[in-house]
Amino acid sequence: MTRLKNKILTLLKKISHAFVICNSISLFLLILIIFYAQKFEPSVEGLFIPPPTPPYPTAAFLTHTFEILCSISPVICGFTFVILRRINPNNSNNFFLLGSTILTAGFLLNEIYRIHIILQYFDIPKLTTIKTYGFILLLYLLLFWKNLKLTPYGIIITSFLLIIIAVLIDTFYEQFSIKSLLIEGIPKLLGMINFTLYFCLVCYQEIIKEFSKK
Repeated sequence: MTRLKNKILTLLKKISHAFVICNSISLFLLILIIFYAQKFEPSVEGLFIPPPTPPYPTAAFLTHTFEILCSISPVICGFTFVILRRINPNNSNNFFLLGSTILTAGFLLNEIYRIHIILQYFDIPKLTTIKTYGFILLLYLLLFWKNLKLTPYGIIITSFLLIIIAVLIDTFYEQFSIKSLLIEGIPKLLGMINFTLYFCLVCYQEIIKEFSKK
């Protein structure tokens, strides 16, 4: 019995604070979401509805590819920010990396959870949400223009233009004579490819630059 107790104590000592914090926050948020769904939604079970089975192999293939690409930038930017802030808290690009993490994470959340669509249930027009996102993007460009100028910013400008084109097509979709998802999907996907490429290059350059000082 004493031996088992010692093994359990040894195991508990190997559990990091990050594990405790991460799981505590996760459980707290899970309880809140379940409580909300039980009180205000038709079914709690709906929280775990699996994604619909595609009717044929390539159905939504590029949509899912776009979502995967959306997830890369916030992870890379966030990880790079945490590492570089620990190595050099005075790095002039730390705030830029943090801002980029927030921007790209917001983009990911909107794409996965369709926030601009959900807000319509609360009588917030889609166009209002898009204008808000546009303001956030403009604020990001104004805050970090000096940082952006030291990077291959032509890539991210191209990316933003392609994504803006896709958003405009989606917003005014009814006015197009050709009703095809390709009209919106192609610039949107190309925009995200360049968006991801840009932040991969920036984070790579920042890490190499910081470690070359050592």
